Amino acid sequence: MGAKTSLIAYSDGDLPGLLRTLHRPDASATAALIDRAFPGWAVSPAEPGNLSDDVRPPEDLAYATSFPGVELICSDSFMLDNPSLLPSHLVEASRGRRLVLHAMHSVVDWLAFAVWEDGRLVRSLSLSPGHGVIEDIGEPFPFELPFWEGLHPVEPDPAWGDTEPYALPFHPLELGEVALHVLFGFTIEGDVHPEDVDPEDVALLGFNVVDPDGPTPEERRAELMAIRERMGEPRFFRPQGDGTLREIGIDELA
Repeated sequence: MGAKTSLIAYSDGDLPGLLRTLHRPDASATAALIDRAFPGWAVSPAEPGNLSDDVRPPEDLAYATSFPGVELICSDSFMLDNPSLLPSHLVEASRGRRLVLHAMHSVVDWLAFAVWEDGRLVRSLSLSPGHGVIEDIGEPFPFELPFWEGLHPVEPDPAWGDTEPYALPFHPLELGEVALHVLFGFTIEGDVHPEDVDPEDVALLGFNVVDPDGPTPEERRAELMAIRERMGEPRFFRPQGDGTLREIGIDELA
C-alpha cells in the first residue's frame, strides 16, 4: 500500500453526496477558508489541483474548495497523532455541521480519523503497528467493527521476513481505505464502485501557506539532506525460493 492522506472537511449534510455534485470552488470563499484555517500564516496563490493528486500535499502547500454545503482542505498540518488535538479554531468552525479528519501514511502503516458533530468530538482513532493504539475516543463506527472483531487479520509474509504476528488485529491502511470510502465517498487503493466520488473530478484551488513561527523551507531542506546522509545508500533485497531475502546490487534490479 502506498496511500497517504491529510485532509479535513466540513459539511452540512451527506459529504460523499455533496462531493459528487462537482461544484467548482468558489474562489473568494475558498481563499477566506484558507485564511481562517491558517491565521497569521503567509498565504499566496499556487497552482490548482484535485482531490486525487493533492489529498496529502507537501509542506507549505494547501489545497481547498468551498461550495454550498462543503468546505474541504488538504494540508500536511492535519497529520496529527492525536486528532482530538486539532486546533480549537478549526473545531469551533464546525458548529452546526459535521467535521471529518482523515490522515494516513503508508511508510509507517499509520491511520488517524476523527469526526465532530456540531463542535463535539464523537469519534477519534489513531494507531500504527509501531506505536499501537495512540488514541481511541468514542464508540467505534459500524464500518470499524469487522476489523476489531478479527475479520481482517494480517497474515505473516515470509518473503518479507515476517515471522511474528502483526502488532494489531488488522492493517491500519486497510481500515483507512474503508473509513475514507464511508466518510468521504472515495478510496485511494481500495475497491472502486460506480457510485463513488471520483476524486479527480473534485477541483481544488492551491495555496502556498507558510508558518511564520516554523522553520524556513531552506532549514527544512537542510534537515532533510542531513537525514539522507545519515541513512546512507539504499539497499535492495530479492525474495528467494526458500522464503529468505538476498541482498542484491542495483545492477540486478532490471
